[in-house]
Amino acid sequence: MGFLHDKAKRQNPQTGDHTSIGQSLCIRCSGFLLYIVGQMKKALSKYVCQSCGYESPRWTGKCPNCQGWNSFVEELASGSASSARKRSQASPMAGAVPITEITSIPQTRMSTGVPEFDRVLGGGIVPGAVVLVGGDPGIGKSTLMLQMASLVKGVVLYVTGEESAAQIKLRSERLGVTPGGSLLVLAETDIDMVDAVIDRVRPAVLIVDSIQTMFRAGLESAPGTVGQVREVAGLMMKRAKTLGTAVFLVGHVTKEGAIAGPKVVEHIVDTVLQFEGEKHYAFRVLRSNKNRFGSTNEIGIFEMGEAGLREVTNPSETFLAQRLPGASGSTVVASLEGTRPLLLEVQALVTPTSYGMPQRTATGFDAKRLQMLLAVLEKRVGLHLGQYDVFVNIAGGIRVEEPAVDLGVAVSIVSSMRDRSAEQDTVAVGEVGLGGEIRGTSQIERRIQEARKLGFRKVIVPSGNTKNLRRSDIEIIGVQTIEDAIGRMLNGS
Repeated sequence: MGFLHDKAKRQNPQTGDHTSIGQSLCIRCSGFLLYIVGQMKKALSKYVCQSCGYESPRWTGKCPNCQGWNSFVEELASGSASSARKRSQASPMAGAVPITEITSIPQTRMSTGVPEFDRVLGGGIVPGAVVLVGGDPGIGKSTLMLQMASLVKGVVLYVTGEESAAQIKLRSERLGVTPGGSLLVLAETDIDMVDAVIDRVRPAVLIVDSIQTMFRAGLESAPGTVGQVREVAGLMMKRAKTLGTAVFLVGHVTKEGAIAGPKVVEHIVDTVLQFEGEKHYAFRVLRSNKNRFGSTNEIGIFEMGEAGLREVTNPSETFLAQRLPGASGSTVVASLEGTRPLLLEVQALVTPTSYGMPQRTATGFDAKRLQMLLAVLEKRVGLHLGQYDVFVNIAGGIRVEEPAVDLGVAVSIVSSMRDRSAEQDTVAVGEVGLGGEIRGTSQIERRIQEARKLGFRKVIVPSGNTKNLRRSDIEIIGVQTIEDAIGRMLNGS
């Protein structure tokens, strides 16, 4: 070969340079090998239209089949459809058994060591469950996961893609957690490498922080894209079901507050938890939006401090601790979050507007529902608010979506408008209809018991909820219209 390189030469007709035949062959061979490697890499993944299922070897902006735009997502290439069809035809009943022959497995739960966390999960961690935890940056997701990992009994594998192992160690020292040798930390973003460690360690709990930083080498797209997030979630789901490992996936959120990534990830996992709260407030709310092993809409309340998250065992008393007695525009409402009743302070401020268009601002309350309540007050009560700015706030940084707080919001607005304080020892419960009627709410006795426990003497409830109520030492007042409720609650009206 060296002889060919030295002796066998040919002249380039354009440049006049002499190139050996061996060098030409090497250049052609290397180019051919690069082409083969590129084709093999491309064969590992494909782009599939999410609207019609059309497959393409490369990404394209417009689907040639359904004419949809930006619908192609990269996926790992699997076996051909014909081979899969042959396997299904060979054993059409493979894996299918009658439900009467399936042996039921008792559901054993493992405690997280944090009672508020156990409440949201429905009683503890279910082996083999996949939990997706989402929240704003800096809200405390990693802190909650590290505190839980230090208290769980068994081997915990903490996979971090955003921090180094040394940073996790510094965080644990700052929080004062001492998990011992049962907590293993792995700083890795390649999910295939993580999968190999899972096979070797077989942890009881796996924490991936965060799923947007993980990637599979077979996909050309960047970490955090739709294809990558879906593949990582699917692999973690498979490992959880086969090994019985409980998996916690930490996810980022979008500007709208939804968990980032494809919506199919929320359908894959067993539980979806949302960590909510304002950065300027100390309180954090862990809310269950989906739970295959427990009730939904359950919440856990924490307080962020220098030593991490602390459980709030009596949230109603905490939220009402700084209430100013005798202030106008303040009303106490009884909201129900899951199985837990909460007493919250609703604050309203009505002032003459300085602009051409009056402002309607709501913090912790639905702004559209506020507009509806203002329209009802103008139509049914005769309150003219067209020249006034209206501000509504749920004290403590808690967001409330239940319609049962409508009555408290409406009374607070009227109280601020007329500068008359509401009765301090009274709690308002009820949904306001468009006709001005007060509609009934569910689980009224739980709300009444919470009000009695904190020392309130009266509860304003819809008249429809007064039937079949058990006797209590607290006064129950039933109202039918919003005018009646306002007359009962406002001093001097």
